[in-house]
Amino acid sequence: MNAGTTAPTGGVVPMSRRVMNLAHIVTQNARRLPAHPAFIWGEKILDWREIETQVSALAAGLKARGIGKGDRLLVHSKNCDAMFVSMFATFRLGAVWVPTNFRLLPDEVAYLATASGAKGFLCHGDFPEHAAAVAAASPAPTFTWRIGEGAFGADEVGAVIARHRGERVENAAVERDDPCWFFFTSGTTGRSKAAVLTHGQMSFVVTNHLCDLVPGSTEADASLVVAPLSHGAGVHQLMMSARGATSILLSTERFDIDEAYRLIAKHRVSNIFTVPTILKMLVEHPAVDQHDHSSLRYIIYAGAPMYREDQKAALKKLGKVIVQYFGLGEVTGNITVLPPALHEPEDGPHARIGTCGFERTGMQVQIQDEEGKEVEPGVQGEICVIGPAVFAGYYDNPEANAKSFRDGWFRTGDLGHMDEQGFVYITGRASDMYISGGSNIYPREIEEKILTHPAIAEVAVLGLPDPVWGEIGVAVCVPRPGQSASEAEIADFLSEKIARYKMPKRFFFWEALPKSGYGKVPKRLVKDELEKRGELDWLRKDKAS
Repeated sequence: MNAGTTAPTGGVVPMSRRVMNLAHIVTQNARRLPAHPAFIWGEKILDWREIETQVSALAAGLKARGIGKGDRLLVHSKNCDAMFVSMFATFRLGAVWVPTNFRLLPDEVAYLATASGAKGFLCHGDFPEHAAAVAAASPAPTFTWRIGEGAFGADEVGAVIARHRGERVENAAVERDDPCWFFFTSGTTGRSKAAVLTHGQMSFVVTNHLCDLVPGSTEADASLVVAPLSHGAGVHQLMMSARGATSILLSTERFDIDEAYRLIAKHRVSNIFTVPTILKMLVEHPAVDQHDHSSLRYIIYAGAPMYREDQKAALKKLGKVIVQYFGLGEVTGNITVLPPALHEPEDGPHARIGTCGFERTGMQVQIQDEEGKEVEPGVQGEICVIGPAVFAGYYDNPEANAKSFRDGWFRTGDLGHMDEQGFVYITGRASDMYISGGSNIYPREIEEKILTHPAIAEVAVLGLPDPVWGEIGVAVCVPRPGQSASEAEIADFLSEKIARYKMPKRFFFWEALPKSGYGKVPKRLVKDELEKRGELDWLRKDKAS
């Protein structure tokens, strides 16, 4: 599971590798801030004393069902208080939290159950088909508990908490490399893999996030949750909990932008974790001009680079409060940061257009060639990283570990370059690159140019097989409301902005791009939708002729 260990040097043998159990965050807050709101969901307000009580009660219930140190607990749920509590209850036992994105299909969740070796399963009441699929898996978890109303499961999480209320479970002793969270990748290049996150690693991640993303945060802050707690938003809420801050959920899983702004104004929300597509929606919705959002200090966007035109629009509407970070689940977001002060609202000599920022505190980034050697500034290569935020490795997947690590460096699979001052620029995902007529083409460069057209709101460029050129590019564009464009118009617009060999062969216009459960636009989903719409028939005709 580990990528490798290094023998101690200098004649010093470590006397202990013990670290704080992450569930101690709740214990600390219950002592210091017992009546302070920890979690708000609609009319439900839970303070830190109540969270501590529920965490111990659920941990006691799980312990009674045989969950102990190292056991995996699969959790498939929409955002809710039970999911928030389940994370800390699992940590408290020294067990491993295995959350899934609630938008996954039943067979996908069943696969994650077997891939993780889950011993127990907590499933939201809205997903009986998922519970049935997991129960039919081999091997299946030893028990399934329901979250909320429903007609399945051996027990219900709220009832378990009520029965064990008042029971005290101490935080299990853990070491630095003890796993606490299986963070499943989004599976853009195949089956999802379980990245093993550990107590020691996540303690560093919490500290690093507080230092680099939301400096100065205290219990007086409040954070609005607009993304699934199963992934990046869960890491963000763990970090905010470490400061005793309040986490606030939207009332439903539907992203209601007007409600989001009402909550921001009501609770004086200071920070939000999001992705570029959601930030774009927040900026372009009429509600941005109808509610007070002056309390916002940090709007963090990650998961994908943000196009420059969208950055400028966000800065114009919200001010210099946006924070970009680049990072993968395997590094829990800790690769680079571009803080608010370096987000320039206008292009010019001081605007570092296209950068995702500089190295995170305590982390080292290199741009490496195919042999693992660092390249010169300005030269493209693979973005690689080392540091305490790098995960322990993929669970039970030595082949993936061998591909992902080289000489101790984690290979992100992203391509980019670094300038002489250490700012990193992402040029694309290695898997997104396509080769046309022997030339490497990086979709992001073309997408950036297309988005400068006033009629285009979103775009995805991808390569498709071609018998003559090897691969050719196509662009799927989403026009802004009330506007339109033609293939000829966009091609003419691009003709003076990119080299001819980079010009997409075709331009399609859709009402929306398909998005993953994380708000990203995976190219495989775009390709599937092209196939479904019959818009690849012209390509087949070309091949036939």
